[in-house]
Amino acid sequence: MILKDLDELKAMEAAPGYVAKLVHTPSITIAYWTIKAGSILPEHDHPHEQVVNMIEGTFEMTVEGKTFLLEPGKVLVIPPEKKHSGKALGPCRIIDVFHPSRDDYR
Repeated sequence: MILKDLDELKAMEAAPGYVAKLVHTPSITIAYWTIKAGSILPEHDHPHEQVVNMIEGTFEMTVEGKTFLLEPGKVLVIPPEKKHSGKALGPCRIIDVFHPSRDDYR
C-alpha cells in the first residue's frame, strides 16, 4: 500500500510552464500538473498509454493531427507511440495517468 501527501512531494518541471508532482507504482505513473497559461507542450510521443483528466482550465491537445478542446470533466486517452502536442489556453490543472510507469519521470 502507498500513501502520499501531494503537499510533501517535490515538483518537477517537464517543460517550461508544466510543473508536476508525481506518484509512481510498479505499473503506472500519475502526474498532477499545474500549467501556466499560454504554455506550449512540444510535439512528442512515448511508449506509454496516457489518460488525460482535465481538472481546471482549458487545454488544446492535438493527437496525430486531430485537435481536441479539453475542459473540466473531459478525459482523453492517447495510445502509445502517437504524436501529440498541446497548449494551455489559460491556467490549467491536469491529472495524467501513464502506463507503464514512466521511469524518465523518476
